[in-house]
Amino acid sequence: MNQIGAHIGDEKPAAERADGASEVAAHDAGAQTWTAFTAAQSDEAFCRTWLTLQCSMVANVRAGLLLLRDPSGRSYAPAAVWPNPREDVSYLSSAAERALTERRAAVIGLKADGAPGVAAGGVHVAYPIESDSEVLGTVVLDLAWRPEAELQAVLRQLLWGAGWLVALLRKHRIAADGHLLERASTALDLIQTAQEHDTLDEAAMAVVNELATLSKADRVSLGIELKGKLRLRAISRTAWFDRKSQLVETLENAMEEALDQEASIAYPAIPSARGKVSVAQRDLAVRTGSSAVLTVPIMSAGRAIGALTLERNEGPAFDGDSIIVCEAAGELLGPALEAMLERERWISGRFAVKVEGWSKKLLGPRRPALKLAVLALLIAAVILTFVDGEFRVAARTVVEGEIQRAAVAPFDGYIAQAFARAGDTVRQGTLLAVLDDRELKLERTRWEAEREQAARKYHEALAKQDRASSRILAAQREQADAQLALAEEKLIRAQIIAPFDAVVVAGDLSQMLGAPVEKGKVLFELAPLDRYRVVMKVDERDIAYVNAGQSGELGLTGITSGTLPFKVKTVTSVSTAQEGRNFFRVEAQLEDASTRLRPGMEGIGKVAVGERRLVWIWTRNFMNWLRISLWSWLP
Repeated sequence: MNQIGAHIGDEKPAAERADGASEVAAHDAGAQTWTAFTAAQSDEAFCRTWLTLQCSMVANVRAGLLLLRDPSGRSYAPAAVWPNPREDVSYLSSAAERALTERRAAVIGLKADGAPGVAAGGVHVAYPIESDSEVLGTVVLDLAWRPEAELQAVLRQLLWGAGWLVALLRKHRIAADGHLLERASTALDLIQTAQEHDTLDEAAMAVVNELATLSKADRVSLGIELKGKLRLRAISRTAWFDRKSQLVETLENAMEEALDQEASIAYPAIPSARGKVSVAQRDLAVRTGSSAVLTVPIMSAGRAIGALTLERNEGPAFDGDSIIVCEAAGELLGPALEAMLERERWISGRFAVKVEGWSKKLLGPRRPALKLAVLALLIAAVILTFVDGEFRVAARTVVEGEIQRAAVAPFDGYIAQAFARAGDTVRQGTLLAVLDDRELKLERTRWEAEREQAARKYHEALAKQDRASSRILAAQREQADAQLALAEEKLIRAQIIAPFDAVVVAGDLSQMLGAPVEKGKVLFELAPLDRYRVVMKVDERDIAYVNAGQSGELGLTGITSGTLPFKVKTVTSVSTAQEGRNFFRVEAQLEDASTRLRPGMEGIGKVAVGERRLVWIWTRNFMNWLRISLWSWLP
């Protein structure tokens, strides 16, 4: 008994020593896994050690699977498999799909009767990995069956462990955003460089110089496609180049090779670009001694308008990041360069592009307002072309009195009184003004005395029968009578009287009382109240259409209630120059004179010529000018 007890007593410490040894071994394995996890240099090692840690922290794990979303974001791919990376764990896909679809933890096989795909005595646990409300992947464990309370502990463990993966994925996203910002900054720098210049050649030269510095290329070339043929426009750090040289031809061939394939072509080729033809790129590298060549198309509105070619004589080949940066630059530069190219085109080229664009808008399914506007214009054009209208010649017009009299000074004198001025309406015999007659009255008195004296001496000679003296005295008496009659006539004419009922058109002597006037000076101009004539100033371009006897209408500025009919009476050959044109005087007779008419009123007169096409009426002046201009230009 003592020996058995001693044996049992000896046996128990041995078992305890075995358990202790296994715990030490497990502790050492876990420490090594943690060390590998913290020292992981790649994403694959990080995910593998992370899954190993999760499986080691959970008891009785048969297999583990980690699925992460691929870079395209369209599917999920295995990132790690435990314990054997080559083991087939496709049977865990049901749990993974359920977790990804429902976006929550999934447990399959919890019931005793099991579930399809779950081995007897097992259970599948899946937990989604989320960040910023976005599912990034899931982890699935194949466990030995256990109660629901223990499964909750497993899910908590996976929740805590998922934080490491979320941190890794966020780190990748931050790094990707940093690369994206760097590429965008490079492309924006090139855009700014291009927009600092007005012409395409200046902008192209600035862009290739800037891109050569940013991409560490020894030479950068830019070509633009015009009328289906690519033409080299700029080479970095080269102010001038011969367009017929072999280098230019080789560069253009390399650019056309990329445009034909509508893709970026690199030599040596990168793995993602395999299958593309790079014969022209290789030929360029051989001819120029370059170690690496890259050509990317310049895009605008989804089509290639040119290309950029980068060359490196030494150093590394162009990698995927370099291609992405250059492609971004090409896509952003395209619209700016195309706008500059558009400004360089001839008017016909731009006109053709505009016509093509408007035709697409007009024939497309949208823009009903544009279609209605074009239809209205077509209808208007048809009406103007085929419909006749009344052709009338318009001219500036002034109303004058048919008879215009002038009241003039009958002799040299001074103005004594003034009773009328311009604008007054006077009756026949109305006193308009009076000249100073004091000298005339003295002269009349003197001649009366001379006549009396001559008459007395004449009678004395007759009494003495002195025939010779009587004859002389008779002549003196007659002379005195004539001078007296002249003085009387002057006294009568000193009063300026209206010869008929009229309106004073001109003349205002109220401010000239006492002023001297010369014989024949016009003091007043009078026009009758019931007889007028219309004087039109017709442009020399329209004078050929106006003839005597034609009818017309007069619209006056002072009488806007209607028009007055008239008939052309005389077309004179008198012309006056005004505002750089010649105008001919045309006189017309009013058929129905209004009592509101006054001489000097102005307006517009229109002479009816006849029926003409509306398009001819509106364009005749322009067409006449065009004919004269062409005739003067022709030899």
